[in-house]
Parts: sequence; structure tokens; C-alpha cells
Amino acid sequence: MMRRAVEHLATEKAEIDIPDYSKTLGEMANRLVSIERQPALQMTPEDFEARMTAAAARARRDDEVLIVAAKRERGEAIRDLRAIIGTANSIYEQKRLRWWYVGGGLLAGCLLWSVLPGFVARTLPTSWHLPERIAARTVREPTLWEAGTRIMHADSPAAWQAIAEAAEMRRDNREVIDACLQRATKVRQPVRCTIRVRNRQL
Repeated sequence: MMRRAVEHLATEKAEIDIPDYSKTLGEMANRLVSIERQPALQMTPEDFEARMTAAAARARRDDEVLIVAAKRERGEAIRDLRAIIGTANSIYEQKRLRWWYVGGGLLAGCLLWSVLPGFVARTLPTSWHLPERIAARTVREPTLWEAGTRIMHADSPAAWQAIAEAAEMRRDNREVIDACLQRATKVRQPVRCTIRVRNRQL
């Protein structure tokens, strides 16, 4: 049996067809040659380093151009902002100065207005009664008489009351006082007169 098996193996081995790989191997060799001719496989490590350094330098150059442009734009923006801030500050300063001038002008006008009318009123002729008219306008009375009574009453209410009572007594006894005045004029000396006085309590 063993013998048969060995014979059979020898027969089978003789029957096996071994293909011819020379054509396939030739094609593979040609392909390997074309692959070897590719520039990437012909480069040495030094070539790789030189190319990578050049690519990095190009990238840095491009970045440097962008960075320089960004710095320039930032500088221009900062200058513009400073100009705007300077303009805003000068506008604020102008407004502040304007308000100071307005306030100073108002104060000077008030001082001048408080001094000038009195000075002008005192320099004009007294027959014009300008100070009295200014006083009447100040106390808002239509006539000089009413302004005077108001000012006298404000200064001394008791004295004003005495003047008002004396005027009322004179009005009540006008005829008697006029007759006494005529008699005193004739005799050229003081005369006695009898007048009637009203009771203030009634």
C-alpha cells in the first residue's frame, strides 16, 4: 500500500503542469524599473530635507506677507481711532469752553444789567424821575404813588399806618381845616380848630 501511494505520488508529480512565469516576471521587472525611475524614489534624504526646507520657507514667506499686511492695517486702524478720539476730545473741549463762555457772558450780563440802569438813572435829569420809575417797575405797581406807598409800608408798617390815618383825618375834616387855614392866613398867626376824629374800633 505504501508502495502504491509512493508510485501514485510520483505519477501525480509528473502530471503537474508548471506554468511559465518568465513573462509575468518580465512585466513585473519593467514595472519596477518604471517605479524606480519616479522622481520620488530617486531623491535622497538630503533632497527631501532641501525640498521641505524650501516649502517651509515659501509658507513662512506667504505668512510673513500676510502678517506684515495685518500689522499695517492694524497700525492704520489705530491711527484712525486715535484721530477719531482726538476729534471727539476736541469737540468735547470746544463744547465745554462754549458753555464756560455762555456762563461767563450771562454772569457778566447780569452784573452789568444790575449796575448799569442805576448808573444811567442817576446821570439823567431828576425831573424825569427815572429812578422812581425803575422802582415802580421793580415792585410792579402801575403808578409812582402806589409804588411809593408799597415801599413805605414795607419799610415801616407803623409809620405808614400813621401817615394813612393822618391823610384820612385830613380828608374827613377838609372843610374845617380849609377854613382854619384861611383864618390863619388872614391873622398871620396860628389859630385853634376843632376837628372830628373817627373811632378806629368801630
